[in-house]
Amino acid sequence: MIRYELLADLFLYPSEELRAKIFEIKKYLDENFLIVSDSLREFSEFVKMTSLKEWEEIYTRTFDVQALTTLDLGYVVFGDDYKRGELLVNLGNEHKAASNECGTELADHLPNILRLINKTTDEEFKQDLIYYIVFPALTKILSDFNKESIDGKNKIYDKHHRTIIEQNETNRLIYRKPIKTILEIIKIEFPDKQITMPEEKEFTKEISNELEIQS
Repeated sequence: MIRYELLADLFLYPSEELRAKIFEIKKYLDENFLIVSDSLREFSEFVKMTSLKEWEEIYTRTFDVQALTTLDLGYVVFGDDYKRGELLVNLGNEHKAASNECGTELADHLPNILRLINKTTDEEFKQDLIYYIVFPALTKILSDFNKESIDGKNKIYDKHHRTIIEQNETNRLIYRKPIKTILEIIKIEFPDKQITMPEEKEFTKEISNELEIQS
């Protein structure tokens, strides 16, 4: 099985140390998963050529402040439904059993889940995690990386926030590359399994409703 814990680093907050790790990941895929390594080529080139400040701004705009989407997969799949609460409790138990430290992030945060995949010894749980959470959530996130979705979210935030982070038009969708890479790997590693898509949650609508409540 591929080293999903290595791929988890693709979604960490940018740093010069992480820049070197990205190149190691690209080399690992070139040597072990060449069929999907091309999906990560553009992202690794972006990391190589982009200043740390701009990289940080793109990451922040993509996943944190005024986010395009979120790396908390339970939210992507279930929104604020009680099922996400149940998922967080169950995942927390699995992280603890596998001695997988989650740091300051929640149990359903993508890097934490990717590290858990290789650490857990429960094969049935591992497959369920991939089929019902990881693949559906990343598929939904990837679908949000398009101009229409981004423009729609920007309008929402323009209405509620005075400060908008300036975006480089060329690179503002760059994180779809590592997401696509993981999806391609899952399809290769689990070709005979039926991937289940959850009831779709409209992330833009969820965020808009939250902002209206805050107002």
